[in-house]
Amino acid sequence: MPEADVDRIYEYDPQYLADILKSVKTIAMVGASADKTKFSYGVLRQLSEIGYDILPVNPNPRVTEIRGLKVYRSLEEIDKPVDMVDVFRPSAELYGMAEKAIAIGAKVLWAQIGVYDDRAAKLAEDAGLKVVMNRCPKIELFRPFWKPRLDLKI
Repeated sequence: MPEADVDRIYEYDPQYLADILKSVKTIAMVGASADKTKFSYGVLRQLSEIGYDILPVNPNPRVTEIRGLKVYRSLEEIDKPVDMVDVFRPSAELYGMAEKAIAIGAKVLWAQIGVYDDRAAKLAEDAGLKVVMNRCPKIELFRPFWKPRLDLKI
């Protein structure tokens, strides 16, 4: 299964997604980047600005903060409870991220667009975590307000 298969469909009830996004406060963002051109930077910025407590996770020792937020080298380094682990890493790393999310007591494992692993999802769900794969929380937060206008010319 190719990693870049962003068309892989995982159906989630909109209320399931809304409940997750309403219930979480602290989000560890694995793969957070200080590069303003990266998708993870934009998601970090938006989620932080609307009130989530974002804990960027990036193993690069030269990256000590992103948008004024302290950067952690790993999930294990985080010194406070984490509600959700948001993963911006390749699908091949998701199973290991699921193991770590379970170990730190997270309640949700969220895999970004293009990131999924059914084994990782089962592991996390069996441990009691809610799981979302191949989705972006930033997009899901605004989806109820976005209505496509298919009649407009491009």
